[in-house]
This record gives sequence, C-alpha cells and structure tokens, in this order.
Amino acid sequence: MMFAIDLINKDPELLPNITLGARILDTCSRDTYALEQSLTFVQALIEKDGSDVRCANGDPPIFAKPDKIVGVIGAAASSVSIMVANILRLFKIPQISYASTAPELSDNTRYDFFSRVVPPDSYQAQAMMDIVTALGWNYVSTLASEGNYGESGVEAFVQISREMGGVCIAQSLKIPREPKPGEFDKIVMRLLETSNARAVIMFANEDDIRRILDAAKRNNQTGHFLWVASDSWGSKISPVIGQEKVAEGAVTIMPKRASVDAFDRYFRSRSLSNNRRNVWFAEFWEENFGCKLGMHGKRPGSPKKCTGLEKVGRDSGYEQEGKVQFVMDAVYAMAHALHRMHRELCYGYPGLCPKMANIDGKELLSHIRAVNFNGSAGTPVVFNENGDAPGRYDIFQYQSNRTTRGYRVIGTWTNKLDIKMGLMQWRASDRSLPASVCSVPCRMGERKKIVKGVPCCWHCERCEGYHFQASEFSCELCPYEQRPDANRTGCQDIPIIKLEWHSPWAVIPVFISMLGIVATTFVIVTFVRHNDTPIVRASGREMSYVLLTGIFLCYAITFLMIAAPDVGVCSFRRIFLGLGMCFSYAALLTKTNRIHRIFEQGKKSVTAPRFISPASQLVITFSLISVQLLGVFVWFVVDPPHTFVDYGEQRTQDPAAARGVLKCDISDLSLICSLGYSILLMVTCTVYAIKTRGVPETFNEAKPIGFTMYTTCIIWLAFIPIFFGTAQSAERMYIQTTTLTISLSLSASVSLGMLYMPKVYVIIFHPEQNVPKRKRSFKAIVTAATMSGKLQKGGDRPNGEVKTELCESMETNTSSTKTTYVSYSNHAI
Repeated sequence: MMFAIDLINKDPELLPNITLGARILDTCSRDTYALEQSLTFVQALIEKDGSDVRCANGDPPIFAKPDKIVGVIGAAASSVSIMVANILRLFKIPQISYASTAPELSDNTRYDFFSRVVPPDSYQAQAMMDIVTALGWNYVSTLASEGNYGESGVEAFVQISREMGGVCIAQSLKIPREPKPGEFDKIVMRLLETSNARAVIMFANEDDIRRILDAAKRNNQTGHFLWVASDSWGSKISPVIGQEKVAEGAVTIMPKRASVDAFDRYFRSRSLSNNRRNVWFAEFWEENFGCKLGMHGKRPGSPKKCTGLEKVGRDSGYEQEGKVQFVMDAVYAMAHALHRMHRELCYGYPGLCPKMANIDGKELLSHIRAVNFNGSAGTPVVFNENGDAPGRYDIFQYQSNRTTRGYRVIGTWTNKLDIKMGLMQWRASDRSLPASVCSVPCRMGERKKIVKGVPCCWHCERCEGYHFQASEFSCELCPYEQRPDANRTGCQDIPIIKLEWHSPWAVIPVFISMLGIVATTFVIVTFVRHNDTPIVRASGREMSYVLLTGIFLCYAITFLMIAAPDVGVCSFRRIFLGLGMCFSYAALLTKTNRIHRIFEQGKKSVTAPRFISPASQLVITFSLISVQLLGVFVWFVVDPPHTFVDYGEQRTQDPAAARGVLKCDISDLSLICSLGYSILLMVTCTVYAIKTRGVPETFNEAKPIGFTMYTTCIIWLAFIPIFFGTAQSAERMYIQTTTLTISLSLSASVSLGMLYMPKVYVIIFHPEQNVPKRKRSFKAIVTAATMSGKLQKGGDRPNGEVKTELCESMETNTSSTKTTYVSYSNHAI
C-alpha cells in the first residue's frame, strides 16, 4: 500500500500538488478486533460534548481530533470487511477492499459504501459451475469452512445450480471452526456415502484444505475425489505438500492477476534502515531471516542475532504475495476518484480548494464507482452498480508427470468460460475425463424416470411396443400406420405387403388352378369337336357348356385372388368370386330339378312335365345366375370397390415384424354374402340329389350329381372352420386366400371329374359305344325306369347293358315323336 502511495505522490499527472497519506491498522483477521480499530477512523467525525467539562482556569476543554479519514482500503477477510463496512456506512466513509469476496457484500442496500477490486464469490461460484458443466458433471458435493467466506461461497454455488438446473447437490458439508479429532475422517466417510458424486466443490480456508486432503489420503481415497476449489486454494503449494497424489487433478480458480515487477525491485531493496515507517517490518525481518533484533526482539530463543545487512531474496526465499496487484489497484482507485473529484470541484486550483476541505463521502463514492483505468496488471479497473469488480479468473489444474508436479493454467473465465480440455489430465498421463454423475445417460429409445426430489438421478425405461422416445422424459405411441424406427427415436411407415406370386401360399393354388383350367379346356374342346355325337347330345349340350363355364371360372378366380389389389382387380373379384359357383350350381340345380319333376310326373301320368326343354333349362339357369349378378350390382352401388391397407392383421407384439396388408375392401361378411347365394344353390341341389337317389341306374346322371354334391358339401364344411378359425392369425391373409382358392378349385375338380371325365373317356377311347339306340315312348321309359328301380339296384347290371334316358329334343307331351338314346356310361342332361 505504501509503495502505491509513493508512486501516486510522485506522479505529476495524478493528484498534482496533493499528497496522499495513510493511517494503517492491523485487524489481525478478526472481525471483533477490527471493529475496535475502525472506531479510530471515525473519531474525527464524532462531536464530543464538553459542556460538563471545564479546565482548571474555567476555560472550555480543547479536544485533539485525529486526522480525518476520507476513505478506507481493506480489509482482506470478508468477515472483517462486513464488520467494518457496517460502521463506515454510518459516517459515509467509502471503503475499497482488495481481497474480500463474500457475495453478501454485493448487497448495495446494506453495504452501499463498500467497493472492491476483486470479483465477488458469486462470480467465482458461477465460474466453478461453468467448469462443472463443461466437464459433464451433474452430481457434486459441496464442502465449506464454517464462516462467511465458505458458507456464502457454497450458498452462491447452490443458488446458481438451482437457477441453471442440470447440476444436483448430493451433500453440503460444513467444516467447524474448531474441528474435533477425527472430524475430517468423518467428513470423508460422509462424502463416500454418495460415491457417485466424486466432484467436491470446496470453499474452505487453507488449513482446512490441507487437512481434508490428509484425511482422504489416510482413508485410501487417492484418486477418488475430483476437487474443484476456490481461490483460497488457488495455486498455493502449502495445501498439497506431502499429499500430492490426493490433490492430483484438482481444478482450482484464482482471480486473474499478474506479478508487479516494480514492486519486486522495491521490496527487495527494503532494509531496516530505509523502511522505518512500517511498524511491522522489524517483526517480518525476524520471521523471514530467522534471527533476533536486539534485547527486545519478538523472536525469543532465536539462535542468531540480526545484522541488518540481510537482503530479501538473497538470504531468504521470496515470492510476490498474490494480493499485491489488488492492493495497488484499490489505492489507485481511491486516488483516481479523488482526482476526478478535484477536477470537478477545484478545476484550475492547485492543491486542495475550500470545497474539498470537508469531503462529502457520498460524492466521493460516486466518483469511485465511475473510475475506469488500467490497473497495475494492465487490466481495466472498473466497478458495477454494486461496487463489484468484473469477474476475471485463471483456472488451474494440479498435475504431475514423471519428473515434475505443479499447477498448470488450463483456461480462463471472464463472464464466460474458456477452458482447454486437451490440457487437462487426471492421473499421470491419463487424459480421459472421469465422471461425477448420479445416473448414466439413457440410451436411444429410453426415457428418463426421475427419482423424486433428485432431478439428476433417474432410471432408464425403454420405450416398449409401438412407442417411441418423444422427449427425454416421455414415450409416445406411433400413429397406427407407423412403427418405431430401429433406435426408437422416431416413427417410420410400416412396410406394406401383399400375396406374391412366388409365395408358397400362392404357388400351390395357382398350380392346381392351371391344371384345372387345362383339364376344363380339354373337356370343352372335346365336347365342341364331338358336338353332334350321341353322348354329347344326351348330356344336354347347352347345360353342359354352362356348367363347364362355371367350372372354368372357379379355377380362374384363383388368379384374381392372388393378383395385386387395385380398383380393377377388386371389381373383378366382386363379380367373379361367386359367379363361377353360381354358374355351376345353378346348372346342376336345374338338371336335378328336371330329373325330379320328370319322375314325379311319371308316377301320376304319361304326360311329360313342363319346362324340360333345353331352352327352358337355359332360361331357368340364367334366371338363377341373374340373382347373383343383381346382388353384385347392388353391392357396387352401395359400396364402390377400393383398396385399403389393413395394419391390424399383422400388428405383432414385435413392431419390427409388423406389416400392413394391401387388401380389397371385401370383408368376411361381404365374402359370405357373395358366396352365400351359391352355397344356397349348392344345398338345394344336394337336396334334389338326395330326392333323386332312387332313380334306376344313373338315369340322367342323378347319382353322379349326388356324389358331386355330397363331396362339395364336405369341402365347404371343411372350408368354414379353416377360414374363420384363422381370423386372428398373423398369417391370416395367406391362409384364407389359399383356403378359399383351393376350395373353389376342389369344388370345380369334383364336378369336372365325376360328370365329364367319364364321357371324355368314352368319346376318346371307346367311340364304338358312342352310337344311337332304339327309340322308346315316354311312357315306356318312365315305366321301365320305375320298375327297374323297384326290382334291382342300379349297380347290378353288367357293363354294356342297355340303359335308357330321355331324348334331349323332347318338347311336347306326346311320346310318338320322341327319340331315345343309349350310352354306355353315366348320362347327364
């Protein structure tokens, strides 16, 4: 301080013709003692009442007042500054501290005359918070020495952590002013209770830092704790001596400072002879050189006597005190404020003018807050509205390598953090960043389930089923037509499938259908080529071609059922799905009904029944078919055909296996309605087949038709449970399509095999049996048939015996003009 005052008094530009003086008192770093000392500063401002005091001669007393103090520099300790500031503000004396960093001193309503050239611990706490955040730590413990400095620093850090979020305090521990034996071991054990919180934020004095490191060493916790310490640790060597391994990796911060070379030259030149104004210098001399000055030296029992010729830095170690820069800046700030005040009140007046005889402390304070100059370290000295200096810190890390140990500057903080992560190391040559987190980050597709009251601790829960990770804390259900992507951070469209031609479910029905189409085509070609032969004519050519058309359509529908659905394919499916069966069973129903009516009529009279001619049969058949076509037409009008994607059919528990099935809009109910009319015809035809089962031999193919219908009924009875029993299966589309197409093909194959293959066999391999026989009257035919039915079973006759059937050209009830044909094999109309 005296060095700074000397420089100012020598400066012709700063306070010219004005000399600064100083009154320096020792606070002993105790707030109560400092309070007593500070009263001497305000004595000159206290008016003493002398009314009741008289001198011996009766004159009023004269009180000797000390010199008036215009401003105070100090103190160092925050607790001392707080105590002194409470007194000084009452007398409006400005105060500038060079080392007090307690955040509460920033309260301009309580400490309105207090300023400081060092940043408050709130900045330091912010810097430490930024370091913790930059290192990715979110779960830390705090450790404070009992007292204003430690408690305020930790409180500021905790407050910032609440405001910013993202960092949780596992424990906040306090070191007592007078710790009991084993106290530091207990603190280490308590810190280990939350072992995930490896980072420890320290606002502790130098002695407490050293003792906590020693306790960690004793408890074999070297390398576990990650220390982040305030400026009380800074870059000091004393806390880490003898426990370097435990301190390794510690990150510390310190207000940005620079060494003042001029002060080093000045201090090294100080001796007992040229520094008599410093009343504490003799005590320093004895302590520094380990000697004793004279008989009344302060150092009893010293082995040697001081010569006075010792030299600082030569006969003792010397390192510039870290606060030199800030002490000088505080003195210069007061000087610059007085200079501004002098220029305003005494402009052009050399020395002090009358206006500055009694300096108004409030006015001086306004000039202090307005100063802006480059300090002793070359950095600007300014104050904010609360009297605080801007936060400027150097960030150190205590590191060691094979040869050396020491502090290394790894970054700076000036309102924001600038840290070089590449320079950091935690153990010897280990640059991997350690963790201090309560819970590890959740993987993609997992949400955080926060532990109540501890936002930095959570459990990770995977988004299951069709849910995706919508945010850090929630899972949401994908839209119905979508599923979660591979990492469950979003949704993607469910793949759409259809029955492919190369699928085994399609290959077998197509193969059966192709064989059936080839066989049906062969039968039709054979019948066309032998159209006028007795067997073909006796089979009822017109009805045979209708029946064969229906059989052909039953086979052909397989290709429509497997084809990729679109509006055209869906339209044709509606039309032809039941049309093939309708053709077949309408024709068979007409034939069985004709046989039934003929023999029922023959029991009553010899007159032929009505509507048994080929033309009548066609009219009846197409009338029955038209009902099916009319139903399809109504279906088209009510619900036009379209395609849709069924996402429910293959919506499996595993979303990866989910598929959307492209379908026509033919529901199971619509399918039953479409096939229902054909099934009704089939059942009716079966009833007539049962009624005509007593017809002799195979008259008019009654029995082959009966066998055909029985077999067909069995096929469709098997179809129903298979089709509807698989409605919940993931393979529903394949099973139902295959079942339906194979059932249609089998129905067609039964009709083709039982009714037409025997005729084709005779036509091709036994043409000699395909000849006309003698004519009979209608009465003779019916009588013979009736009698033979009574006398013998239809299967007892030897092959080749004459069998009778009605001529297909019978158009009237007279029997004289009708022709009867005989064929070898089963006959059909």
